[in-house]
Amino acid sequence: MKKLIRSFGYAFKGVAYATTSQLNFRIHLVATVLATIAGFILHISSGEWQWVMLCVTIVLVTEIFNTMIETLVDLVSPGFNEKAGRVKDMAAGAVVIAATFALVTGLIIFLPKILLLFNHAA
Repeated sequence: MKKLIRSFGYAFKGVAYATTSQLNFRIHLVATVLATIAGFILHISSGEWQWVMLCVTIVLVTEIFNTMIETLVDLVSPGFNEKAGRVKDMAAGAVVIAATFALVTGLIIFLPKILLLFNHAA
């Protein structure tokens, strides 16, 4: 049981490192909070919540993997290396793909509800 608890401690330490050291991870956390607040205000359905939570998870996980890859590449190739740069660029590209998926999904879920609010207010 102690080993299990210790492993969770290491995991939370990794998330804390990503949070404190990575601006983009913090930006994604802010986006998570905003999407959650919007979800409650706009009363999204349980299916829509599942999509929002999937997007949040994919973006945060890819951002952590990006940080892991960049840290490892810097460790094994501290000087300039074209291939190392390509690896880091691809890791960042994965985050862009995930964030784009999240943005499009968010627009599909939230935009009609926001437009409906403005139509009712007018």
